[in-house]
Amino acid sequence: MACERAAWSAQLSGDPVMPAVADWMRVWDMWATADWDDSIALSDKAIRSVQQDYERGEPLAVRAWGSLQLRAAVSAVRGGRKAEAKDRIKHARSAAKRMAESVGPPVSDRHSLTFSPGNVQIHAISVALEMHEQREALSINRRTGKELVAALPNSRQGHHHMDLARAWLWDGNCDKALKELEKAEVIAPQLVRNHPIARSTLRSIVYAERASTREKLRRKAAPEAIDAFASANLRMYLAAADRKPDEGWLKAMVESCRAWTEHRGLATE
Repeated sequence: MACERAAWSAQLSGDPVMPAVADWMRVWDMWATADWDDSIALSDKAIRSVQQDYERGEPLAVRAWGSLQLRAAVSAVRGGRKAEAKDRIKHARSAAKRMAESVGPPVSDRHSLTFSPGNVQIHAISVALEMHEQREALSINRRTGKELVAALPNSRQGHHHMDLARAWLWDGNCDKALKELEKAEVIAPQLVRNHPIARSTLRSIVYAERASTREKLRRKAAPEAIDAFASANLRMYLAAADRKPDEGWLKAMVESCRAWTEHRGLATE
């Protein structure tokens, strides 16, 4: 209902770009129900509505056209259309370049789309992550000027650093992943504390650190302590197997412990 009213109001606003902006907002709502094909179709409908103004170089139309391409890119990659997603990013990048090269006084972003070269880059990183191509995402980030990201609103910068945290985590670098989460929290604390991506990434980092710590302790453990532990386990499982001779898993544990103690030349009785 709210979306329909927004679309109706946009048609009556007298702003030629506003209907496309309303559709841009409706696409985001479609993501909640995973309507990827419909969201792409709606994006294309909105793109066509501003196509002529885009081709004439109208600044507001260029912003809307590029923003819609970014929405369509995310929709496409989530819908399994990877090649299309990459093409959409290229289209958005061309729109950002066109906007940056425009002459004349700056035009106010009255639709609050915040479309810019930096916005295109962080969407390209997000799309790469949706493809599980974390190294490509990190490569795009290295090629992105810090000033482009710094010019974005805090909410988008925060989400960008959450994406980088996921990329570093998937690439096996928990330290850098945690640093990116910390950056995100400084920039957009409420976003990070309540966002499921941040929570999931942090849980994965904690689990990985626990596993790493266990491995380090195992490697540092004295051989004599391991031998004593194995001998004690053998005695424990022998006693349990005597009480419950029909339990197959106890017999398996006895054989496993005995194999280790014999390998180490320890007494088995």
